[in-house]
Amino acid sequence: MLYILSGTSRSGKTMVAREFLKKTGIPYMSVDAIMMGFTNGIPEYGIHDRLWPNEIAEKMWPFFNAMCDNMIWGEIDYVLEGEAFLPHLLRELLDDNPDRVQVAFMGYADANLEEKVKEVKDHSSGVGDWLIDEPNDYIESHIKNMIDYSAMIKAECAKHRVPYFDMSNNFERSINRVLNSFRVKVG
Repeated sequence: MLYILSGTSRSGKTMVAREFLKKTGIPYMSVDAIMMGFTNGIPEYGIHDRLWPNEIAEKMWPFFNAMCDNMIWGEIDYVLEGEAFLPHLLRELLDDNPDRVQVAFMGYADANLEEKVKEVKDHSSGVGDWLIDEPNDYIESHIKNMIDYSAMIKAECAKHRVPYFDMSNNFERSINRVLNSFRVKVG
């Protein structure tokens, strides 16, 4: 089974992937690491971390689509986690592989900007956390952009019949809702 966790920056995708690994033993890969490989390894492809997530998703889709097809064909159980997917791109993959692919998008379209900025600062993972070292106005701008991006993802998920989880309220309960949405095949 291929599990894909996508959505907005700072919505809890990595937390869900790590908890899913603990509960199931199914490994995950951050597609952000792949994107940074393009950014730093083959910059001539024009894929870099300063693009909007939807731009990265569109540019990387041919690569990810082929990778997903191979993982499905090879019957590899894996979680792909990161922003670089869009509901309309995953719809065909879901339709073609209803018993081999599960998707969840996460965002915070209903979040209060000030509260979300405080949450990000209070719950930073520390070392290697790219956002927390930025100035306050940059963090606020990023979170505002991601609230807007969440609204777009939420609407696209509804349009393409793809699960969306809003993480704006009761974050821990929302994390569990996402985890519980995945059907895990054993054996």
